[in-house]
Amino acid sequence: MRVCVSLICSMLCTTRIVRVRLEKLSYFLNKFEALWFMHNLDILLFSLIQPGYLHNLLPDSAPDHPDTLEQVLEDVKTKILPGVTHWQSPSFFAFYPSNSSVAGFLGDILSTGLGIVGFSWITSPAATELEIIVLDWLAKLLNLPEQFLSEGNGGGVIQGSASESVHVAMTAARDKVLRRVGKNALGKLVVYSSDQTHSSLQKACQIAGIHPENCRVLKADSSTNYTLRPELLQEAVSRDLEAGLIPFFLGANVGTTSSGAVDPLASLGKIANRNEMWFHVDAAYAGSACICPEYRQYIDGVETADSFNMNAHKWLLTNFDCSLLWVKDQSTLTEAFSTNPEYLQNKASQANLVVDYKDWQIALSRRFRSLKLWMVLRLYGAETLKNYIRNHIKLATVFEQLVSQDPNFEVITPRIFSLVCFRMVPVDNDEKKCNDRNRELLEAVNSSGKLFIIHTVSTNNSLSLSFFCSSFILVGNVLIYIYRFASETGSLGENLFTFFHRSAIDRGEAHKRGMEGYPGGGIKLASQVNTMKKYDIMNKNKISLPIWFGFVVVNYV
Repeated sequence: MRVCVSLICSMLCTTRIVRVRLEKLSYFLNKFEALWFMHNLDILLFSLIQPGYLHNLLPDSAPDHPDTLEQVLEDVKTKILPGVTHWQSPSFFAFYPSNSSVAGFLGDILSTGLGIVGFSWITSPAATELEIIVLDWLAKLLNLPEQFLSEGNGGGVIQGSASESVHVAMTAARDKVLRRVGKNALGKLVVYSSDQTHSSLQKACQIAGIHPENCRVLKADSSTNYTLRPELLQEAVSRDLEAGLIPFFLGANVGTTSSGAVDPLASLGKIANRNEMWFHVDAAYAGSACICPEYRQYIDGVETADSFNMNAHKWLLTNFDCSLLWVKDQSTLTEAFSTNPEYLQNKASQANLVVDYKDWQIALSRRFRSLKLWMVLRLYGAETLKNYIRNHIKLATVFEQLVSQDPNFEVITPRIFSLVCFRMVPVDNDEKKCNDRNRELLEAVNSSGKLFIIHTVSTNNSLSLSFFCSSFILVGNVLIYIYRFASETGSLGENLFTFFHRSAIDRGEAHKRGMEGYPGGGIKLASQVNTMKKYDIMNKNKISLPIWFGFVVVNYV
């Protein structure tokens, strides 16, 4: 990182004072990052501060004169960081991940230092062309159909989030169908999705002007692991056609937020195609796993889709934000979003020789996001990324097995990727009491500040806990088992964890050999797992938490 910032200093800094300040900042960041990687297990990952805490620590107005860099960084350490939830902590199991990496971090530094606003090709040709190239690279890794590649009518674009991707897709779909049936038909347009679909689809409907009564949220089938049944979709479409409405958009999922469910894309796509509906596939989380040949089956049927998105910033070691959207026909985007005022016109654009990504998105301005994705692909390589994902899935399998072996807990849905949904078993078949117990358990775990998990509620109103095993620290095959609660709460008078620290040199050598880890590595359960006692995490409510719940598997590379 120091080399990277020094390079930017030499290229961009014209005064000695700026060089000195940047070099100091580079030194601090380098030191801070190194300390964080070595001591992140000691950091309270889930902030326990109260709302509004920062207003009491910072002045009411900006300073008239500059503070020193040391003063600012001290405030970062003592005032800002205590209010940060550490998403990169190995104990962060809430939400789908927001992966980071050294390669992505360096790409972000270069991009920010260059300060490019690449809304059109002419504003920075390399930014546009690199984005086209890396999106094609990823499409080929996913084995997407050729129509999604830039060589034909389709292509890819980097959006800020999966929410933006679905907003773009729905707006393009709306304009496309209105060109066919007339603008006055907006009130007749109907959108379909399952009740497991991300809330961003609902927001996209609001933005696109779709009437709330025309948003069909179909109940997912618990017997098929909460997927959308094609026959249920067909019934809904048929009813709407008979009522004189216009089905125009179908949203399907590969890896839902609540259960990791995968909708049957091929069957749903046939219904969408037959009824001239735009078919969008949201694979924000699980799309990354599909670069592994053994998981590619979960996007079978994507050839029937009009658009497909996945988040490289979730599970592909590319810092937020970096959401990848592919479309079969790029003209559907440009016809919906193209603007061409005089001050943006240039010969290359007017001759249709180039791509202007401003016409593929909602905003005009855009960051040079492709640089960090390119650096991740270059510095790690496809095989390393595949093994990184496989290892997370192996670790989730371990956790799933531990849950299944405990008579007090149950797995709610079969695990497909790295999400495990589980809960404490009902007592006397009382679902309400079971929900209350699991909610208390959730609050007890999170109030410790040592682990962070979330919950979800299924279609039958059962509350379960979600364990997302996808932290970027959880890579390789050097496993560290940390039984944090038992040792730190003092509920047992003995240290019940094994904590293997690897030195910086060891980590450097492992990194040189790649993320596959140390020789002789492999998933090895610590023998303590099978002998751990249970302890009360909330004595007043007599909630007992098995010791395996506190285990964290970490590898330092």
